[in-house]
Amino acid sequence: MNAVVSAIDWDVLQQTSVQKSPFPHLIVPGFIAAAQKDVVNRDFPDIQSPGSFPAATLHCGDAFSGLLEELRGARLATLIGEKFGMELGDRETMITVRGQCRSTDGKIHLDSKGKLITILIYMNGPWESDGGRLRLLNGPDDIEDYFAETPPSQGTMLAFACADNAWHGHKSFSGRRRAIQLNWVRDERYLRRERQRHTVSAALKKVSRFFRLQKKT
Repeated sequence: MNAVVSAIDWDVLQQTSVQKSPFPHLIVPGFIAAAQKDVVNRDFPDIQSPGSFPAATLHCGDAFSGLLEELRGARLATLIGEKFGMELGDRETMITVRGQCRSTDGKIHLDSKGKLITILIYMNGPWESDGGRLRLLNGPDDIEDYFAETPPSQGTMLAFACADNAWHGHKSFSGRRRAIQLNWVRDERYLRRERQRHTVSAALKKVSRFFRLQKKT
């Protein structure tokens, strides 16, 4: 029987320390194992509309599905929980996926208080654009006032605690920008509400794209 190959480089993650100031965060450029980057990217769902889509609503290949299972698993929850000083093993998870970015995306914001930890995993090639590079900010007023910047290059992971001062955003970019977002959330009620919101939003985006294509033909 063939051993299951992990899409995650656990050693790299284990060896990377959380930076505590000004809010807890962790950047891991080699989070996706080097040998698995191309197959995961090959099996990334074909998303032609902007916005976030619940992973469960998307068609994706085996390698991408395997990565999602690892992201939901106890091993990651335990390791991230240890690094951030939280007990995540009994928390619900929510995974959404993005494939396209609008010029209006990336405005400075805080993540919802219903979220405990946000993880972003990027699956793009080498990132040349000045836009689309996620910045961790010192405050809510200036995208140039940042202390860390993460280009959404293939295999890079960013994690941060959803603290009251965890401001983040990026400069304007329009085009393909592949990202997976994993959140551990505070309770099941929040999870149900967010799943319903994302599902309705995803359905509306599909309908909107259908009518746009009809107009072009």
